Amino acid sequence: MYNYLDFEKPVADLEGKILELKALSESGEAVDVAEEIARLEKRSRDALNDIYKALTPWQKAQVARHPDRPHCMDYVRALFTDFTPLAGDRAFGEDRAVVAGFARFKGEAIAVIGQEKGNGTQSRLKHNFGMARPEGYRKAVRVMDLADRFGIPVVTLVDTAGAYPGIGAEERGQAEAIARCTSKCLALKVPNVSVIIGEGGSGGAIAIATANRVYMLEHAIYSVISPEGAASILWRDSTRARDAATNMKITAQDLLQFKVIDGIVPEPVGGAHRAPETVIAATGETIEQGLKELVEGGGDHREERREKFLAIGRTL
Repeated sequence: MYNYLDFEKPVADLEGKILELKALSESGEAVDVAEEIARLEKRSRDALNDIYKALTPWQKAQVARHPDRPHCMDYVRALFTDFTPLAGDRAFGEDRAVVAGFARFKGEAIAVIGQEKGNGTQSRLKHNFGMARPEGYRKAVRVMDLADRFGIPVVTLVDTAGAYPGIGAEERGQAEAIARCTSKCLALKVPNVSVIIGEGGSGGAIAIATANRVYMLEHAIYSVISPEGAASILWRDSTRARDAATNMKITAQDLLQFKVIDGIVPEPVGGAHRAPETVIAATGETIEQGLKELVEGGGDHREERREKFLAIGRTL
């Protein structure tokens, strides 16, 4: 059984009936239910298709936050080999919200940096729900420095509601760490590719997403602030998050149109959590294509990256 979102209730009801009929059939309490099961399965597929063809921005935000959605380490385990994580920022300590290290991708050396939200209560607490502290961003800078020194491309996987806003994080220079991490992304001579796999929240996301190629999963979101936060500021009412999500243009489709991102990775109907292997494979293909274009272009990738971000919002 899936964890159904509120707007998926029609599908949840149908799939619940299907499970009941299958259980009755297996126990011998019902016979000749195959035809009814097939009919309900078709209705369920059709209902899911109809719902996901017309998702609102707020509904996409809910899909992007789905607890069963594949997270950073799911992608790392499936796409990369010989992954060797590095720990610590060599200044204060380790931050498990940020996963960073070196691996091989299609046989080639690669630097991997991502935000891990965790699965289950203990794992989420361990990874601080993907909200990085200053040492997480300084660890990312450390890995990017090494990658630049040895000419190794960088891949980042973005999935965070935002940087951790705690007192300790602020005391240790959260804003400065985010700024330096963003600056390091822009200063990389090697190619870098970023994929927003769930939430791309505020400076906490852009710190590792300032890349030559930025892609988003079909139902991911990318915004300067969460819809709830924007609603609290604009209307002093966080319950108007639905309105904020619509006005903020946070979806992959909107951001591709505005040329903030470079492409969209398709998700299966019902979201990435319904077929993780499929969406992870598609993400791998997108990363491979992006890196291929950049590597074949050769040279220093700073100027191309600079022009890409300066062009955002230009009207002339």
